[in-house]
Order: sequence, then C-alpha cells, then structure tokens
Amino acid sequence: MKTIRVALLGLGTVGKGVYHHLTTNRKRIEKEFGITIDIATIIVKHPEKHHSFERKELISNDFQTILDNPDIDVVIEAIIGREPAFSYLTKSIQAEKHIITANKEMFAFHGKELLHLANAYNVQVGFEATTAGGIPIIHTIKRLFQYNQISKLTAILNGTSNYILSEMRNNKLSFEEALQQAQQLGYAEANPTNDIEGYDSFYKLMILSLLLYQEQPNWDYVKRKGISTITSKDIANHTANRERIKLLAVLEKQNDNISARVEPLAIPESHPLYGVEGVQNAVILEGSIVGEIMLSGPGAGASPTASAILEDLTFILRTGLSTHISPIYS
Repeated sequence: MKTIRVALLGLGTVGKGVYHHLTTNRKRIEKEFGITIDIATIIVKHPEKHHSFERKELISNDFQTILDNPDIDVVIEAIIGREPAFSYLTKSIQAEKHIITANKEMFAFHGKELLHLANAYNVQVGFEATTAGGIPIIHTIKRLFQYNQISKLTAILNGTSNYILSEMRNNKLSFEEALQQAQQLGYAEANPTNDIEGYDSFYKLMILSLLLYQEQPNWDYVKRKGISTITSKDIANHTANRERIKLLAVLEKQNDNISARVEPLAIPESHPLYGVEGVQNAVILEGSIVGEIMLSGPGAGASPTASAILEDLTFILRTGLSTHISPIYS
C-alpha cells in the first residue's frame, strides 16, 4: 500500500482538527484510496507550548526539515498571517510539493503568485478552506461553472459576524454579550477584529474575485465596513420592519469593471439570505445561463475549515500524486 506523507504547518484550532480527522479516519482512507497517509512532521513556532500533544515527536520549529525530506508529498498550511506562510508555501512549491492552505489573508495578497509558481513547477494548489467555511464554493465554481459567466456574487462569508447578529436579534443580547459568547464557543478569536470589522469577508471576497475573474478590484476602492457599530436598537428597528441585518459581501462585474463591497445591510424576508442564521455562510451566484443559485453551509469553527482542507487533500489523492498535473485552480 502506497504511503503519502504530509507535513502540517500550525497546530492551532484548524491544525488540530486536520490532525484529528486524518488520524481517526485512517482506516477509511486506506480502504477507499488504497493509500496510507502519514503525518511526517508538524511545524509550530513554539514547540514548548505543545508538551501535552499525543505525538510530541512530530513537533518541530525547523521548516527546513520539510524541504530536505523528498518523501513529503503535501504541505498543509494552517497558520495565521501573511508571513511566514507565504515564504513557506513558496519554498514548498519550489521543492515540488503540493500545497493546501487555509490562510485567507495570505492568499488574498499572494494567491496569484502562488498559482503561477505552482503552474511553473507542475504541482497542485488547494485553497478551498480560505473561503466560506465548509461550503465547497471553490470546487463548485471551478468544476461546475465552466460555461456560465458569473456576473454577480452576493454572500455571507463570515460565520462569526452572522452568529453575533443572530444572537442579538433572537436572544436580545447586546453586541458585547454576543461577541463574548462567540468567543466562548470558539467562533471568534481573542482578538476578533478581522471578523467584526469585515476584514475576513474582504479577504475571502478578493480570493473569489481572483477565481472568478483572474483579477481583483483595486483594494483602495472596495468599501469595507464591519458590524461593531450595530446596536440592539438597530436590530430591533429592522426586526419590527421584518428585516434582518446581515454582513454582506458583494462582487460584481459589468463589462470590464469589477466592483466589490463588504457592509452590513438590512434585507427583507424575500431575500434568499434572510434565513441564513447562526454560523452559517451562504453564497449566491448569478450565472449567465443557469440564473441564480445559492449554496450554504457552516462557516465558523474548526470542523468546517478542516473539512475543506481534507476535501482538497482528497482531490489530490484522487488525481494521483505519482504524476504531477496542473494545479487544481489555475
């Protein structure tokens, strides 16, 4: 039975989720693919913080060991921030290793560079986990929208903000109370700025723009407003009018002009996103032939992101690692 060796960058919430699912589903993977997946190493910044991890021998802070090991086939990146993630993935591609990333900020900035580099080195890039949580929006767009032209995308891309707004309305919580609850449940980070100020949705929207149109709008002209100024009174007033406030991300192309915005908007009962509650994400695509379709699914927490990473890994396994092919998304 063939062994595929994987390196994992990061052992936070998402990294632990990936590790857990790969180890607990080992027998199913072996049966379905005829492949054994071996986690060869886990790279973290501070190994001493993981002394209670069940396999301490895998943990290291020496990224070079991945590059020096020709037997490692796939590098899965689940760390925060543009660096060192971008440098690590660049070097991994140059070492002819397939990469999978969940890093939305880094990929929004550097996705185009990584895709071009992967094409040059004939390896695959998976980035499903960078957008829309557990919704397979990347694969759907790339595999099922080959003929349709997508003129507009409207989405709820941040489960944390959607959860906060839902709790403020359904349980009459203040913004601060709902945020604290989201943090306690693991939906929001200790520093929730990226979620509540719209940066997370913005990065995801820029990745989707790159995927749909092979380019992004000028970031300086993209409106980005979060939900931190939304009050209980705002929620109550719109509820009385049968409206719900949602943090919407909108991407549109007219002729050669791409426009984008992220902002909280009040939507009526008739809007398709009206019933998308809690940590759910949803994406509406307007195709030139099929018309309007909507995909929805969980968007916050470790499992949806880990699921997206593992689906990318599954795709790489199915297409075969023995022969390098073009990147998943070119």
